[in-house]
Amino acid sequence: MPRILHLGVGNFFRAHAAAYTQDATGWEVTGVSFRSPTIRNGLEAQGYTYALVIKDAEGSQIKPITCLTDMLVAPENPGAVIAAIASDAFDVITLTVTEKAYHLDSDGQLDLTAPEIQADLAGGTQTVIASLARGLAQRTAPVTVLCCDNLPDNGRKLEAAVRLFLNEASLTPGCKVTFPSCMVDRITPATTDAIRQEANDPMAVPTEAFTEWVIEDSFAAARPDWPGVQWVRDVAPHEARKLRMLNGAHSYLAYAGTLRGHSYVHEAIADPELRAVTKMLMQEAAETLPSSVQDQTHTYAEALIRRFENPNLHHKLRQIAMDGSQKLPIRILSTLADREGQNSPALHAAVDAWVAFVQAEVAAGRALDDPNADRLVDACKSNDPNRALRDLIGA
Repeated sequence: MPRILHLGVGNFFRAHAAAYTQDATGWEVTGVSFRSPTIRNGLEAQGYTYALVIKDAEGSQIKPITCLTDMLVAPENPGAVIAAIASDAFDVITLTVTEKAYHLDSDGQLDLTAPEIQADLAGGTQTVIASLARGLAQRTAPVTVLCCDNLPDNGRKLEAAVRLFLNEASLTPGCKVTFPSCMVDRITPATTDAIRQEANDPMAVPTEAFTEWVIEDSFAAARPDWPGVQWVRDVAPHEARKLRMLNGAHSYLAYAGTLRGHSYVHEAIADPELRAVTKMLMQEAAETLPSSVQDQTHTYAEALIRRFENPNLHHKLRQIAMDGSQKLPIRILSTLADREGQNSPALHAAVDAWVAFVQAEVAAGRALDDPNADRLVDACKSNDPNRALRDLIGA
């Protein structure tokens, strides 16, 4: 049976790619956790099956997911992960490891100065990039490596990072490998006790009914027949539409909504002031998009508002607010750069909201959930916190 190796078995993968694979013909998935055995232990106890709880404004439906059949935990046995990447048992390697796990610098290149990358170049395998590079160097069968994280041009960025690591480590890929880009879209909140009770499943995952997956048609080996996937030559316009309109609006709502006392997206979008700025931000973002998707932007914006309003999908603003120093350059600043010289009050409001949010968190003594947390705290303690925070993200 054809198999997929998936790196990063968090809620989003289990709500998105795993759900697509459940509906594909004859494919199974082996997962890899790069953090801890917690998810593996929970899923293993129930045969790696779990309930996907799909929520819309009318209520819930539960979809059993059974395509995940095994899991590895990198900190327990990094060699087993490398061996799996090298194995011809897997035709596709997919990733959802979050933006920060790629260790990219402000130019989108592998940050060779990052301590984790330096340690891996010295012979370690702490990072996803090192594991991929060392596994591909040992592999002989063709393979497709598909990045499913919210990075623009994600396939190219991942390929460049892996090849730079290979070069720095004096390694060479032993197989034909392609790195197609893709765009993924499905709002997936953190699981709550209420969700677990509703599904009678401690490993249940909540998500919305809407789902979208656009993939560059560039596979080196067997390709799953994922139902509903759009196979395209160029993913970039679709990536930009989602990152700038959905993710940009989400980030604005996360920071501005939290500052106004809201806890969830559906609460924030019901706030008249936040709703008005969110709609304006989507319009500002839409004006920067390629002509090939311009005819979609109005309908897409209206659909996003409806998705944000979903009263049954309790998507925490603080979940979206995580890793802001990594997300804002992609979701907001790149859009502002393309609008240079134009009036962009909503996009600037998003940056202002992040700056105010960080300062409020530090002033309250709350720990920042951000890979640059120490630098953010130092910026807040500087003579000009506003300027220091903006400089840190390149605003």
